[in-house]
Amino acid sequence: MRYNLMFPMRAVKHWNRWCEGASLGDVARLAEDAGFDAFSMSEHPYPDREWLANGGHHAFDPFVSLSFAAAATTRIRLMTYILVSGYRSPYLTAKAAASFDLLSGGRFTLGTGAGYLKAEFGALGADFDRRGTLLDEAIAAWKATWAGVDHVGPEFGVSGHVALPPPLTDGGPPIWIGGNGAAAQRRVVEVADGWMPMAASGEMAAITRARPLEDMETLADWIATVNKRRGELGREAADVAFVPFEADLLASGDCTAFCEALRPRLDAYAEAGVTWITIEPASRSFSDFRTDIDLLASQLVYR
Repeated sequence: MRYNLMFPMRAVKHWNRWCEGASLGDVARLAEDAGFDAFSMSEHPYPDREWLANGGHHAFDPFVSLSFAAAATTRIRLMTYILVSGYRSPYLTAKAAASFDLLSGGRFTLGTGAGYLKAEFGALGADFDRRGTLLDEAIAAWKATWAGVDHVGPEFGVSGHVALPPPLTDGGPPIWIGGNGAAAQRRVVEVADGWMPMAASGEMAAITRARPLEDMETLADWIATVNKRRGELGREAADVAFVPFEADLLASGDCTAFCEALRPRLDAYAEAGVTWITIEPASRSFSDFRTDIDLLASQLVYR
């Protein structure tokens, strides 16, 4: 099992106070030194106030913030968790991803998804209704750009252009897909390298337009189905990153109860096919973050 440390989203809004003079590089270096395998950032460039008032969060620009993390570390992978493809031209994403993969020494994982926040799509002039179709073609455009060939497609097809330098990783950085729906699973089966399903109650699923995912049995069944279909295509089992069902216990800001609940279930997650556990502590300050990281490392990462 590997561990991905999600930067605490609650810290973004109050960064100047939360950081206590530390840099984002200091934050990432703590995670690396503690043994975490990845450091990740979410994305919400322009969320609406209603969503924010009902549990939503702000986020740093993922490429800018992860670049600070990359410059301060040497081993840990840097991950978007997740980048909403439809918010930008696929060629801008391909350029940013290739640049970041090269300059980070091949340590980038491009977590992406169709997105669900309709108001944010509207504010950015993005197409919400066709976001799934556009994501499918964007992935094809990314891969063509990284390979140095023209992309042929109805939305983004273009010829006679090239983007250099290419990514360091052969074929481009690994692409992981976020989401629970049939389309997300299809992308994982056919074109992506990893999957980030999301635990979701019925109420949360309605908000995020996802299928409910509330228990280990369902998670295991979904992963087995996806990997079986990948095997039929001659593809290896997918990496699967998951925020554990016990993550609600982190809301208090105390990681102790979370560790105690998760630790005896780690083998069950592994048996279900989860290869990465994603943890987002709710640390109230950089000092608390340091304490939380030490506890998470001792109780989980180095168990």
